[in-house]
Amino acid sequence: MSEKSKALKKVEEEKRLSEKIMTFIPGFKGYKEKELRREADKLIRNHLYEKLSEARSALKESYQRLVDNRIIETWTAMDRLIAKFDRVSEKINHAFYGYSGFFDAIKIKEDRLDGLIKFDSDLLGSINETVGKAQKFKSEVADRKFTEAKTRIDELLKDIDRLEETFNRRKSAILDVMEE
Repeated sequence: MSEKSKALKKVEEEKRLSEKIMTFIPGFKGYKEKELRREADKLIRNHLYEKLSEARSALKESYQRLVDNRIIETWTAMDRLIAKFDRVSEKINHAFYGYSGFFDAIKIKEDRLDGLIKFDSDLLGSINETVGKAQKFKSEVADRKFTEAKTRIDELLKDIDRLEETFNRRKSAILDVMEE
């Protein structure tokens, strides 16, 4: 069972348990909603990480083909590109959870959660676009179409830089939904 499936199962099991507990403990509903948000945040980041890992794998395969075909002018840029994908992927994977826990002094501005959801949706769209470009590049290299290789690498470098900048703004988006 994948990490994603385990996390979804855990969320569903906790939801059923929390529904039982809510009938007995006043205030428990708010606690569980925050915990479910914390789990949802982790699921989102895991998904983003998996998508970037998928793109990284495609790039590694492309890199190997470029080396095998001695397309030397691409090697340095590919090294840099794969390293950036690694760094950004790990940054996303190890980012702090976005929502406060039950005992934290921070409260959630419920009316601003939609903005965070839109931010995450836009981020996912950008990552999907980048993954698509990495897959297209892999196909071109597999078909021995090397004339645009350097251009594609440069485009992907710009994309991963933009993704990192966007993800760096996510912390502000999260803080925007929190009250002190």
